[in-house]
This record gives sequence, structure tokens and C-alpha cells, in this order.
Amino acid sequence: MIEVTPYISLSDNEIEEKFIRSPGAGGQKVNKTATSVQLRFNAKKSSALTSDLFLRLKRLAGQRMTNSGVIVITAHKYSTQKQNRQDALQRLVNLIRKVAIVPKVRRKTAPTRGSNKRRLDSKRQKSNIKKGRGRLRKFD
Repeated sequence: MIEVTPYISLSDNEIEEKFIRSPGAGGQKVNKTATSVQLRFNAKKSSALTSDLFLRLKRLAGQRMTNSGVIVITAHKYSTQKQNRQDALQRLVNLIRKVAIVPKVRRKTAPTRGSNKRRLDSKRQKSNIKKGRGRLRKFD
């Protein structure tokens, strides 16, 4: 069991790992070892996620989620399988933790009459100050 939050925990059989060859420059070892990990998590079928969590996860995951609801995370930052596995798993956990925080609902509010009056008064004062900055003219 992987504990994401005190209320959300993922079972190990929900996560599928596949090792692939890492992209980019390497050397002699790069063609022989598959150190990069591709982690797959079926969020749509997961019993740990509610429908609200899934919808927020879908929005946050973006292109990392397939049309069938599977999150695919590829990690190739490190040169060992173990570190890449930990990195991919940590990225998945962080993604789900972000989604677990329920966003506050924003309620539209109108400015008060007093705040509008103060704003317009300060605009008027600044306008008068700037008008006074003009060139001085000589009068006969």
C-alpha cells in the first residue's frame, strides 16, 4: 500500500511499471540496460479515487493522462532503475496530493460604496497633481 494522504492510499497492484531504454546521450551502457521507468496508473478504475478527485486529476494531469483514464509517467532522470522508480512514484503521489486539496469556491463580491468613493477621490487628487505639472506661462 502506498499512502498518499491519510484518506487516500493506492494498492501496489494498481500501479504497473515497465522498464525501457533511456533517451538521450549515454555511452556504451545505454544500449544494454533499461534504466528508464514508465509508470502506469489507471485512475479511472482506481477504487481509491472519487469521481471529484478523478475529474480534478484529469484536469491537472493534462497530456500525462490517456483518453481511457490511465496516467503515464516516464522517469529517466537518474542512471539506476531504483532511483527512477522512486522518482516516478513520488511524482504520481505528488500529483494526487495536489488534487486531494479541495479548491476554495470563489464568490463574486461587489465593491462597497465607500471603497468606490475613496478610489474615485484618489484618482481625482492624482489628476489635479498631474495637471499642476504643466509649463508655466507668463501673463502680461
